[in-house]
Amino acid sequence: MKIGIMSFAHMHAYSYANGLKQIPDSGLTAIYDTEEERGREAATRYGCDFFNEIEEFLVQDMDAVIICSENAKHYEMVCAAAKAGKHILCEKPIALSVEQAEEMISICKSYNVILQTAFPVRFAEPIQRLKSYVDSGGIGEILSFRTTNRGQNPGGWFVEPALSGGGAVFDHTVHMVDIMRWLSGQEVKEVIAEVDTFFHDGEIDDAGLLTLTFDGGIIASHDASWSRTPNYPIWGDVTIEVIGTEGTVSVDVFKEYVRVYNRDGDRPVENAFFGNDIDLGLVEDFVESVREKKEPSITGYDGLKALEVGLAAYKAAKLGMRVEI
Repeated sequence: MKIGIMSFAHMHAYSYANGLKQIPDSGLTAIYDTEEERGREAATRYGCDFFNEIEEFLVQDMDAVIICSENAKHYEMVCAAAKAGKHILCEKPIALSVEQAEEMISICKSYNVILQTAFPVRFAEPIQRLKSYVDSGGIGEILSFRTTNRGQNPGGWFVEPALSGGGAVFDHTVHMVDIMRWLSGQEVKEVIAEVDTFFHDGEIDDAGLLTLTFDGGIIASHDASWSRTPNYPIWGDVTIEVIGTEGTVSVDVFKEYVRVYNRDGDRPVENAFFGNDIDLGLVEDFVESVREKKEPSITGYDGLKALEVGLAAYKAAKLGMRVEI
């Protein structure tokens, strides 16, 4: 299977490219990037062709593309790739507006191509085990969730609203909304949020506290931030506590690590993670979906529903009131 990557703006592009090398009978064949130096460097690293014209890139012999551009460019790239007949794995958040996301989903359906949203947390082994345990009835009926996704400020285009669409709340809410929807089968219907900037200079948000109400009665809290310093032992966290009628279960996705005390370097203490590669799991799932011509396990609609919550959080914080979805 021949796959191209559209932009290396997002750091996940490198892990996806590395993952493709590990999947039998698949490979990275071409790279498109709006920044020529970045794209050519990536093409040299991975031994494939580089294109800085999207039309020239999309006529290449490829089955699928992975889009890792700035958030503001997802819409344009997804629509162009769909019209070229390429199956698509798109980074999150899927778009900057609900209207864009809906049109992306519609166009992919019209051209009969897969649109999968990049939510790799679903492929973490602790989350997979949690899903099986919840589905087995281990905690009874879900009553509430408590989640966190607190990381480092990635800088660059992530802190430019025109390219990112938002800060930490946009970046670190969609993952956990997707997990909560997946576990519960319910949709978020109301959002209350406090959004602010505490940890860095600039106007873009780097912290948020959300309270969510689902249509089946579940209540959830979510802590999203870029609060981790550059020398923190690990980039950040992903945690979830599920409270049910028959029990409670807690998961810390990145707790599988060995603590390393370094003699030199910027990070004197480091958590060396040894758990499974969630980005590889995501790419393997996408390749399997394309190969078997089946509905992806994480759809464009999943991306849309998570996006709705992120946008509603900003609206709720601005208005100082609950917002219905």
